[in-house]
Amino acid sequence: MDIGERLTRGTVWLALSLYVAGQIAKAARRTGGSEASARWLSSVGCVAFLAHIASAFHFYHDWSHSAASVATARQTAELFGWRWGGGIYFNYLFALLWIVDVALDWAKPTGCQNRPRWSIWIVRSFFWFMILNGAVVFARGPVRGYGLILCLTLVVCWWQNRKRNSAPQSQSQKA
Repeated sequence: MDIGERLTRGTVWLALSLYVAGQIAKAARRTGGSEASARWLSSVGCVAFLAHIASAFHFYHDWSHSAASVATARQTAELFGWRWGGGIYFNYLFALLWIVDVALDWAKPTGCQNRPRWSIWIVRSFFWFMILNGAVVFARGPVRGYGLILCLTLVVCWWQNRKRNSAPQSQSQKA
């Protein structure tokens, strides 16, 4: 494995791990955990993901969107028999949404709690879908197991957080 491959793979796994750690910290902050640690974990994870994109474009695609689209189409065809490069746009959207999420977290740390629930779940579902595809479906070798652990951790974290957030509402509705 050369330096380009190590850097490209290493930054994406670091990014996804930090994202999951940030989500765990966000869930924990509702029960007295550190709000700052959640924000920092997600922020550093986002920077690592941007480094992954830069690394992939530098070492694999010669800074060409067309080359990245062709590579995405080839990988999709290898797995699903359908040559489609449009998945690259999902990666761009993933990066953009992560940047916006981090920016909103820094601008208004409690703002996430005030966002409409449906918007939180749409973003979470998209992030989970992207992580599942990148870390499990398109991954090769033993790292797939780690990707699966990341995905399952998110589901457990978000599910427990959902139950915590709905408990006070149901108690207040009884009064």
